[in-house]
Amino acid sequence: MIRTIYARFKQGYRTLPFPVKNDVLPDRFLGRPNVSTKASEKDYKQCKEVCPTGAIGYSDNTLALDLGKCLFCGECRKVGSNGAITFTREYRLAVEERKDLIISHMLGENERSIKKRIRHIFGRSLKLRQVSAGGCNACEADINVLNTLSFDLSRFGIQFVSSPRHADGVVVTGPVTRNMKLALEKTYKAVPSPKFVIAVGACAISGGPYTGHDEVHNGIGSIVPVDLYIPGCPPHPFTILDGILRLMGK
Repeated sequence: MIRTIYARFKQGYRTLPFPVKNDVLPDRFLGRPNVSTKASEKDYKQCKEVCPTGAIGYSDNTLALDLGKCLFCGECRKVGSNGAITFTREYRLAVEERKDLIISHMLGENERSIKKRIRHIFGRSLKLRQVSAGGCNACEADINVLNTLSFDLSRFGIQFVSSPRHADGVVVTGPVTRNMKLALEKTYKAVPSPKFVIAVGACAISGGPYTGHDEVHNGIGSIVPVDLYIPGCPPHPFTILDGILRLMGK
């Protein structure tokens, strides 16, 4: 017992505070991108050539980046002039509307805020069922790590459960392969109403690098209604946690 108490004092408090400060994030972390007001059509063509998922578009003399498709590989920041696309340290990326994932220099911060609140329905706790619909396990790993000592998801009243019948909502990862479509539909139907769906990662939002493949459905949007989009490949655990908490109104 004495050794246990000594070890506890020696190790100290290991759970990370939240909201987190940017200096806690790793140096190579790429957060929300910024699009320069000086970005030209030439910059667009150069960025488009290196983008593996076609996340970069150009219309009305404006360069735009679709976070729902973006893998955050950072290749676009290496080309173009005048810093056409740069990446910040901002980890708060979740939005409730698919269109709000389109980033351009004309989009203001307030337009990406999460307005929906579910606290009045689910109180101060959430039970979530996670469905891996053909993912590579990267998004799944960053969701799972939220249960560790460092992030301690349960301190916010959030818990992942084994049965959809015990869940308030569904968290989906992966591009939804043909073999997982029925399983996802059954899981969604099994969750008691009212319920909600969270799409985590580029694959669940748009198909990610698998977009257009014959064996996938390019994300979950055509299969179940989505209430929250959390972009990334994979999203940082703090990005996922922030999205869920803001959806709860916390």
